[in-house]
Formats: sequence, structure tokens, C-alpha cells
Amino acid sequence: MNEGQTDTPPRILFVTGKLAEFALRQILDDLAPRAGFVPEVAVLPITVAALMTPQWVARHLEVPSGVSRVILPGTCGGDLAPILDRAAGVEVALGPADLRALPHFFGHGGDRDDDYGGFDIEILAEINHAPRLGRDELLEQAAALARDGADLIDLGCDPGAPWEGVADAVKALREAGLRVSIDSFDPSEVSAAAAAGAELVLSVNGSNREHAEGWGIEVVAIPDRPGTLDGLEETVAFLEARKVPFRVDPIVEPIGFGFARSLGRYLEVRRRWPDWPMMMGIGNLTELTDVDSAGVNTILVGFCQELEIRSVLTTSVINWARSSVREIDLARRLAYHSITRRTLPKHLEPRLVLLRDPRLEQEYGLDNLEELQRRIRDPNWRIFAEDGRLYAMNNRQFLVGDDPFDVFEQMDGLDPSHAFYLGCELMKAKTALTLGKNYRQDQALDWGFLTVPERSHRKRRVKRPEAGEEEAGPDGPRPAAESETPA
Repeated sequence: MNEGQTDTPPRILFVTGKLAEFALRQILDDLAPRAGFVPEVAVLPITVAALMTPQWVARHLEVPSGVSRVILPGTCGGDLAPILDRAAGVEVALGPADLRALPHFFGHGGDRDDDYGGFDIEILAEINHAPRLGRDELLEQAAALARDGADLIDLGCDPGAPWEGVADAVKALREAGLRVSIDSFDPSEVSAAAAAGAELVLSVNGSNREHAEGWGIEVVAIPDRPGTLDGLEETVAFLEARKVPFRVDPIVEPIGFGFARSLGRYLEVRRRWPDWPMMMGIGNLTELTDVDSAGVNTILVGFCQELEIRSVLTTSVINWARSSVREIDLARRLAYHSITRRTLPKHLEPRLVLLRDPRLEQEYGLDNLEELQRRIRDPNWRIFAEDGRLYAMNNRQFLVGDDPFDVFEQMDGLDPSHAFYLGCELMKAKTALTLGKNYRQDQALDWGFLTVPERSHRKRRVKRPEAGEEEAGPDGPRPAAESETPA
């Protein structure tokens, strides 16, 4: 029966093991009415669902008549052909690795559309003190910035004697397929860069604008006096008369040095000259404020999107702002979607939520954790972090505490390898509690786009059981390493 042929809600069969049954049923009781399906649960004769293989599932699974879809635990990887044969035409799919992510799997955990990702803000990424770098280092930094999302590589020049190698540097970047801008007030330096292929000059005002026509490329016009718009209109008139393409930057100031007033200047420019293209150098905030840069970048990009400021300049020198280019690349997509769709920038870009998690998954609760411990038949440890506490359990012990060292000291019979593993997991769980993050045993904490995937402890130590190995006992195969969160 196809889901589209009847008004009756589709019946979906969820496959799990013994340990996860009670938690799965609780989640489905809440999710099914919202997602519009009738749930059924197949509890196979195995303790830990993460140890299932497609071949083993195919031998034990019975698909009831009328079921339109079968959802397997996300850990049941491999060729699903044996299950498809067993299901006789019913759709079979892998769900999430953690059953608490089922609401998001069924589209009830966010508001993001399929066509999300458009943008119209250009990123200029500055390489500071470019004259001090060798060719290889310059190319390496530029390539990394481009991979993070930079559209132009801005060569930040040093004041003083002109950079004799600027033309060679620009040519090398252009030969690598990169677009280049030059950040200098020295006319000869800019002239050499423009002749070599640079396409934008930062910056011109009343002090150097007379050279702009000879460069033959676009320039960034700035005020003559910091903290004002003095001279900006005159510089733009000069450039327009000579048909020099331009964009203007009223200059954002650091907090404590006129930040609010500087934002007002961007508003004033847009009000008085609505057709002028604009740019903002947002590194003045990220580099000069003691705060992780992702939030600052996102707010400023949102300001730029609303004001139709179509280019931003950033730096990534100080450690707390070293991922600014990637942050801005994600932020420009978030802001564009929010403003063009007139929707809040919420539940759209989880990769920008770094310190905490976008949402905390549903907790199991003490009663369910105690029930889980009663069902465990092996000595391997399961670790949970919820309600501000650490929980560790196996078939002999149920430990609860706030301090990972205290919990660890109560664990009986640990060999060195398992002691090291459990110490790592307990500290990871404590970090999750401290920051308000989700903890899943044997999985990396979610740090947004900075997340580094972890290879599970179980997969480092053991192979998945082959066909026939699961029938070793009434509870299925004994996990050969500490078990994951029930799935």
C-alpha cells in the first residue's frame, strides 16, 4: 500500500533491540500524532540494537501486513538488500543513530527549507602583513580562506616602503584561480597590483583618489576623517565623474570608540544615497572584542543584509576570530534566507551554534534509566548525562553523581583500556552538562561546524558480529566494548 493512495495515516515499523524498547515507545507516543503516522515496534532478540547487521535483521524480522515503511537504527549500516528482500516491496530506511533524534528525522525538529543556502554578500578575507610571507605560505593561507568561503583574497600591505613583490604575489594568486584585492594607500603599490590582476583597491579618499582613474579597477571609498562622513560625498562625485567603479565603507568603529554612531553612519549613507554599493569591514569588531566571533559576525552580517551592504571584509588573526570566514559564509546564508523569506533566523543553521547545542534532546528520566539498568545483562558500562547529573550503569552497578572522578572511583573491575575509555567519556559527559550540550556515548560532542567526528570505541576494538554469532545467548550477543546510547 502506497502512502499517497489513502487518507489513512501510514503505518511505520520501527526496529529496535531490548534495551531501547521503552525509550523508543515513549518518543513515538509523542511524535506519531504530530508527524501523522501509526507506529509499530519490532523488538528483535538482541540486547543492543547498535550491534544489528542487515543479514541478522533479515533473519529475525517479520513485517506485518499493511506496514508501508520500515525504519532501522542508524547504526545498522551495510547492504540492506537482505532486509529489502524480506520486506517484500516495503520501503526500508536507516533512521538516526540516536533514537532521540527521530523528531528531527521526521521533519519536526527545524524549519529549514530544501532550497536553503543562497546568498548575495561577498566575503573579502584579508591576509595581514602579506609582504612578510613567502610565496608558498601566502598561497597556502589564501587557499585555506577560499575553502572556508572567501570570494576575494585581500592582500594587507605594510605602511612604509612599497612592496616590491606585490605584482608577483598577485599573479601567483590569480594563477591559482583566486580573485584578489589590494589593501594599500601607496599609489605605486596599488598600480603594480592592479596591473598584475587585482580587481579592487582598499581604500581611497581625498588623499589618493586622483590616482584611481589610472588603476582601471574598482575602489573602496572611505571618509577623509575617522568617525565622520567628511569628504565621502566629494570622493564619490570625483569617482563617478571619471567612471571609476566604487563601493563605499563608512567604517565601523570598535566598542567604546563610537561603535553605535558608526552603525548610524551606514544607515545615514543608505538613507541619503540609496543606490551606492556598500561594504563593511567587520574585523574591527571581531578582532577587538573579547568574545567568540561567530555571534558578532552573524549579527553584523544580518545588519548588512537588511541594509543591502553586499560585501564584508574580515580578518582572522586573533585566536577567537580565526574561523571568521567560515562563520560569515554560514551567516550570510542564514541572513539571506531569513530576510528573503521573512522568517526568523531560528532552527535554520545549527552549524553556527558552537558553545551550546541548538536543542537538548528529550531526557530519559530517572525511572527509565533505572529500568534500563534492570534490563542490562552484561558488565559493559552505559553512560548518560542529564538533569545536571552523570549516570553510569552496567548489570551490577547503577551510579549517579556530579563529579566524574567520584563516579569513576566507584566503578568495579576496570582494566586499563576500559578505565581510559570511561574516563574520557565521563569527562565528555561532564563538559556536556556544563555547557548545556547533548551527550551520546561513543560520539563526538556537537561543536557546530567545528565538530571533529570521533571513531567509536566499539569500532576500534571489535568487528560487528557475523551471522550466527548473535544466537550465543537469550539476550543476543554480548557487546565486546562499552555500549552506546540505546538506539
